[in-house]
Amino acid sequence: MAPSTSGKPRSRLSTAERREQLLRIGARLFAERPYDDVWIEQVADIAEVSRGLLYHYFPTKRDFVTEVIRAEGERLLEMTKSDPTLPVAEQLTAGLDAYLRYVEANEDGYRALHSGTSIAVDGVREVLDNNFAEQGRRILEVLCPDDEPPEALRVLVRGWLAFVVAVCLDWLKYRKLTRDQIRDLCAKALLDIVDVPT
Repeated sequence: MAPSTSGKPRSRLSTAERREQLLRIGARLFAERPYDDVWIEQVADIAEVSRGLLYHYFPTKRDFVTEVIRAEGERLLEMTKSDPTLPVAEQLTAGLDAYLRYVEANEDGYRALHSGTSIAVDGVREVLDNNFAEQGRRILEVLCPDDEPPEALRVLVRGWLAFVVAVCLDWLKYRKLTRDQIRDLCAKALLDIVDVPT
């Protein structure tokens, strides 16, 4: 092991582990600060790697933030896959449970995913839009498995997803409701306006 700048032994990470470490650090920084206030040098310092190594993984700051957002979006989608054998209402509730587990386990990533950075940087907004579209497609597939969903329902589901994001960001900030209360609040908001078979 090589010594780090702090004098402690520096552990050797595999390429995948190092990339994941850098993305997690990026998620934390972009969750806390606007895009312009995050410096690549800070990421390298926190990870105790050279700037050159960081640029080897991510050639530009824009590449870096785009990959942070893409990784968090993919993690969220992976954790929220539904079980098509369950009744519709149970699929939605199980999906919300999984979504909220992601929010709790990846608080920095969730904040980064839905921070101003997602809007401010070219290319990042597209990643977030694609993630939203996939979440919406999954929900519509549950609600209308055999039919093309009506446009009004598509708009409603997209609006509901934005509502869920706002609720989750508020929950992370204030922590005044339990996860089950947040799940039930979000589920009720959708089930009350959509005819869902039980």
